[in-house]
Amino acid sequence: MPLNNEGLRKNNAMITNSRYVFVPPPVPSLPVAGSEQLVPIRRIYCVGRNYADHAVEMGGDPNREPPFFFGKPADTVVAGGGNIPYPPLTNDLQHEMELVVVLGTGGHDIPETRALEHVFGYAAGIDMTRRDLQGEAKKLGRPWDMAKGFDYAAPCSSVQPASKIGHPGEGAIWLKVNGETRQSGNLNQQIWKVEEAIAYLSRFLTLAPGDLIFTGTPAGVGRVVRGDRLQGHIDRIGELEVIIE
Repeated sequence: MPLNNEGLRKNNAMITNSRYVFVPPPVPSLPVAGSEQLVPIRRIYCVGRNYADHAVEMGGDPNREPPFFFGKPADTVVAGGGNIPYPPLTNDLQHEMELVVVLGTGGHDIPETRALEHVFGYAAGIDMTRRDLQGEAKKLGRPWDMAKGFDYAAPCSSVQPASKIGHPGEGAIWLKVNGETRQSGNLNQQIWKVEEAIAYLSRFLTLAPGDLIFTGTPAGVGRVVRGDRLQGHIDRIGELEVIIE
């Protein structure tokens, strides 16, 4: 459960009094656009195959089936993008450009009609994926954790508050590699809209402030190598640049 003010006070006091056996890690966070404030990140959820054309290119069914979710550790976020190292144990690192939902309030079994009230804002993110590890895991019926949850696997832009931009249901989403367009789509192509994804996910667990939801990627995912420059864009949200080292 999220900590209330008294809980936060006690938690901070515990850190100050060095009751932990070692110094706790920094809180992963994203900057709020146009502000010095930060959004603390609690959990990252990702919606799988949420664009029909991407579902097809991955060998899936483009029809509207119940959404499925996987996760990434919060500390895989790379705030603002920048240079990230090529991860080990893969020969097929791929990009997936996505709209990221940032929750400001949480809840369980959230009604779809009230779901957008829980959104603080939106960001542009790239779900970096070790595709060869994912393919092997799929064949063996194993989890995707090592394919999706490695270090630096979730570059993210600053957060645009919904109070300023509203809730974008359409708009261009694209990604270029070395100036060449790889992915190009529209937010209105999502199979499960933001409010639907929030409502459905909240049936399984209690969502909380600071939860991020990567909402899926359009077609055109592909391999990147060291030295590649990735530029992502989502209308009204902003841009994100990543260089693979």
